[in-house]
Amino acid sequence: MTSRNRNTYHHGDLRQAVLTAALEVIAADGPGALSLRDLARRAGVSHAAPAHHFGDRTGLLTAIAAQGFGLLADALAAGTSLADRGRRYVRFAADHPAHFQVMFAPALLRPDDPDLTAARDRAGAALRAGVAGLPGPDPRATGIAAWSLAHGFATLYLTHNVDDAVGALPPEEYFDALTGFLTERTERTERTERTGRER
Repeated sequence: MTSRNRNTYHHGDLRQAVLTAALEVIAADGPGALSLRDLARRAGVSHAAPAHHFGDRTGLLTAIAAQGFGLLADALAAGTSLADRGRRYVRFAADHPAHFQVMFAPALLRPDDPDLTAARDRAGAALRAGVAGLPGPDPRATGIAAWSLAHGFATLYLTHNVDDAVGALPPEEYFDALTGFLTERTERTERTERTGRER
């Protein structure tokens, strides 16, 4: 190990160096392409270093998911409304595609990992905060509906299924227009139904 890498290790940056290398691999080739030995080479550390910090491949992916949920929680907590949280969710996915791939792949993770559980709970609480106080008999169902819309659009965007529609727009702006269109259409339908009942 070089002097530089020994210093990095002692300052605690080696762990992040391995995480960064792993995120680059996932973004390019997916989580299936991860190899601890290859990551050590990419990060310029000994082949034992990733195992020292993460144990194994599952431990590494779990750490990536925990980091991702923490970043998502921070992004959502800064939201001022449910719509704003939706925009921030889509922006997070666009900015952190490798995290996003891993976070919602439970078969790759250790579900009882305390760091993962805490970060996921924090992100969930930030999303639910956007639903609090909205009208409707079932806030949980409203939250799931909002999450489904943001998550579904983010997934379509990351897999290039809506490139023609989104074009050069930032994805969160297209998402904002999409949700505005759906809200307007729903409200118009409700007004028409009320008018029909009143006649």
